[in-house]
Amino acid sequence: MSNRAGRSLRVEGYGRKRSGMLDVSRKELKYKVDPYEISRLKQRLALLMKSDPHNGKNGYKVRSLYFDTPFDTDYEDKAGGYNERQKIRLRIYDAEQGSAKLELKQKKGSAQRKRSLLLSREEAQQMICGRYEILRNRQEELALWLYMFMTRKCYRPKCVVEYDRLAYYLEHNDTRVTFDMRLRSGEGNYNIFDNHLMLYPVSGAMENTMEVKFSGFLLTHIKNELNCSERMSVSSSKYCRSRLITKS
Repeated sequence: MSNRAGRSLRVEGYGRKRSGMLDVSRKELKYKVDPYEISRLKQRLALLMKSDPHNGKNGYKVRSLYFDTPFDTDYEDKAGGYNERQKIRLRIYDAEQGSAKLELKQKKGSAQRKRSLLLSREEAQQMICGRYEILRNRQEELALWLYMFMTRKCYRPKCVVEYDRLAYYLEHNDTRVTFDMRLRSGEGNYNIFDNHLMLYPVSGAMENTMEVKFSGFLLTHIKNELNCSERMSVSSSKYCRSRLITKS
């Protein structure tokens, strides 16, 4: 089994951790970047921030299964430009790992709150099959809320999204900078633990996203290095981009 099976939740966000649950609130800004900018910025950030221990040479893989209503409510809220919106997803970093994160991500403008539950592989497989009863056996308040909400609104698996990520972080202000590349997706097979999952490319080599996440304020030297003041932030959703083929 891959050594990523025991990946810590702390790497993707610090926040407050309680009995298998992580609660992170911070701001998030997104920018389009090309491979040349990524090459330059990762060399600079390596001097200013800590490199995610799982980065390797080309980053690490992120794979998520997104859930939505029969009417694609979460997709339409994002596509319609609503200021307040949410996503529910199941996330892993390696098909061989023994656990997954069930995440509720709520956004209002640039402010976001992400709450995560750590599920066993068996619990995650039940979620993939649309069987949410396992959440009723959990002790966390979020688990019961998700069970009631997802069953009442008839949430079902809709799309697998995968990409490669390079990440740098500072514990101060919970600052995190990520570069997400080579976006691909699939809407036929929802089993995120499948080593042979068939996915199609969504973005080209020049279409990459830099995400800047922080609590309170972004440190000046990081802001200046990233040229945030000179960039135009974008409202980019990997989930929405990954569903453009079937939604069109």
